[in-house]
Amino acid sequence: MLQRIVKPLLLLVLLTLVQRTYATEGMWLPQLLSNLNEKEMKGMGMKINASDIYNINKGSLKDAIVSFGGFCTAEVISSQGLLLTNHHCGYDAIQKHSSLQNNYLENGFWAKTAAEELPNPSLTATFIVRIDDVTKSALLDVKPGMSERERQSAIDKRLNDIKQTAKKEAWQEIMIKPFFEGNQYFLFVTETYKDVRLVGAPPSSIGKFGSDTDNWVWPRHTGDFSMFRIYAGKDGRPATYDKDNVPLQPKYFLPISLKGVKPDDFTMVLGFPGRTTEYLPSEGVKQTVQVLDAAKVDMRDVALKIMDGYMRKDEQIKIQYATKYASTANYWKKWMGEMQGIKQSNGIGKKLQYEAEYQKLLLTNPTWKQQYSGVLDSLNAQYRQIQPYAAARDYYSELVRNVELFAAGDRLINFLNDVHEKGEGQYESLRQQFLESMQPFYQNYNARLDHDICASLLEIYATGVPKEFTGNEFAQIRAESNNDSRILADKLYASSGLTSMDKLKAFVQQPYNTVVAQMWKDPATRLVIAMRKGFVDNISKPLSDLQSNINNLQRTYMQAQMDVMGNKKRFYPDANSTLRVTYGKVDGYSPRDAIHYDFYTYLDGVMEKYIPGDYEFDVPAKLIDLYKKKDYGRYGVNGRMPVCFIASNHTTGGNSGSPALNAYGHLVGLNFDRTWEGTMSDINYDPAICRNIMVDIRYVLFIVDKYAGCTRLIDEMKLVN
Repeated sequence: MLQRIVKPLLLLVLLTLVQRTYATEGMWLPQLLSNLNEKEMKGMGMKINASDIYNINKGSLKDAIVSFGGFCTAEVISSQGLLLTNHHCGYDAIQKHSSLQNNYLENGFWAKTAAEELPNPSLTATFIVRIDDVTKSALLDVKPGMSERERQSAIDKRLNDIKQTAKKEAWQEIMIKPFFEGNQYFLFVTETYKDVRLVGAPPSSIGKFGSDTDNWVWPRHTGDFSMFRIYAGKDGRPATYDKDNVPLQPKYFLPISLKGVKPDDFTMVLGFPGRTTEYLPSEGVKQTVQVLDAAKVDMRDVALKIMDGYMRKDEQIKIQYATKYASTANYWKKWMGEMQGIKQSNGIGKKLQYEAEYQKLLLTNPTWKQQYSGVLDSLNAQYRQIQPYAAARDYYSELVRNVELFAAGDRLINFLNDVHEKGEGQYESLRQQFLESMQPFYQNYNARLDHDICASLLEIYATGVPKEFTGNEFAQIRAESNNDSRILADKLYASSGLTSMDKLKAFVQQPYNTVVAQMWKDPATRLVIAMRKGFVDNISKPLSDLQSNINNLQRTYMQAQMDVMGNKKRFYPDANSTLRVTYGKVDGYSPRDAIHYDFYTYLDGVMEKYIPGDYEFDVPAKLIDLYKKKDYGRYGVNGRMPVCFIASNHTTGGNSGSPALNAYGHLVGLNFDRTWEGTMSDINYDPAICRNIMVDIRYVLFIVDKYAGCTRLIDEMKLVN
């Protein structure tokens, strides 16, 4: 009987140890892997060394990873500077090259020769050359008792000195960023290439298959990829676009595996994750998911429904608003998943348990007690105090973001302020620059659509934000329209000089003083000024003061956590758009009772979702034909075509386009999303349900080769078995 009990207990212990080994939370700095993570990574199956990931003396994995435009990640996959990233990362560039005559969004684009590759003037690709710890020098002048402003001023002076003396080449740049809430600082030497050309993109029916319905959802069947190429000057260094530039010869490029993945396989993702807040106190988590996320979701829900209605009826509007809709919907759905995930995983309850354990341990050490006693309680209290101001801020920012007329008014006011600061003598030149900057804005603008969004969001703003925050001027303008947001919107769009490019040109062609005077009479700019004033006077200042207190306490609490909980937990810095490594295992998951998701999807699932003519679930005729013939070439497996897979890598926004690598550092997939239930990983990573979603690299190759017939691209890659 004893043996029967012991064996199950032993098995339970072993299973627990395995689960802990697979608990792969963290976004780790690559230069620290050898000390912090290499042993665990090898224990999970990694076959390469930490020095193969980050090395400043020879080519390594980090030399194949770029920050793509500052908003996504991309990787070099050939010796000729060929870049792979997501379709949604290249979407804006694809849209700008599209027209009704050449609709690359709908039909796809493939450059059959190098001469056909399309330049993108504002697009960049940034490599990380070296990472140095400069904490000691950065904090040298920081003294106890300094205010936040004094502290930051002292640090800024030191950072400036560090930048001036840091070793780098003339064409390289220096970036220094804070980590662990400003307790540490790291310096990054970077190289930014400014000639990045569009090489290929599948049609949206492949690259955006499932569109917004499937966004943040698993199972997924999206071929979310596009291809670009980095060009350099003839000396191999960064250069602006020139027809004589040559393809970059990188220090390293990623070999591509045709083997695929299976359950429990080690996977690793390198990229530039944008922002996480893993170390918030319980009140900060509550505020995020119960108040701020809810407010933003309400605003975007209305805007998206209006956009969708117009886009379904008008092909031109569909092209104009494709990028706007996608960017608006992306975080709208993410925030909903975040709210649900925190609730479902008891994220707030777990945070409270963690804080109770922290407080208990804190009291066991006299030094900790003296340094950190009361810090957590004060921090939670500050979050409760800032909540109404933070909610008002988010309502205001969502209003200005989603109503383009208000965004145009903001830009006009900024332009006139610029003239005021630089002198009226600069009006002509600054006006020309302003008008040029507004040209693409109005190229993708529809006043009727914007009017309807404005009417709806103004009502939400007026009812959601207390009157003492919106201000008297805003209340007066609403009163003039009987407090009816639709009547107010009718007035704005009927007589404002900001509803078209032609009207804007006519408006600013007047003398500077006339434009300033007329600005107070134009209904749109009058309202924007009133909202701005209400925000600055009643929200911004108290918010700033409270946030300063929170920043100070959060930094102290961060250090306290590392001191007090260091033996129980490994700490990694929150994401801040710097190069990170995350690793995990290929695995399915069970989000709810009686539901289990497998780790792979296939082309069969694309055909199961196929709805002819539907903008989200239509399928190109050629892809259907290839499916019927099972013509998958060397990329299929047992008569099936793999499409996507999931793993437990800890990713976030900015990791879009990141490479998914196997144990040997070979490319097996392209990261593009997370599961809806796991989007709360920005606040609370749970290894049981947090999964990142990747396109299987074989599906990418299949589309490039068999669907697009662009074999010249396949030929320049290094494919391995």
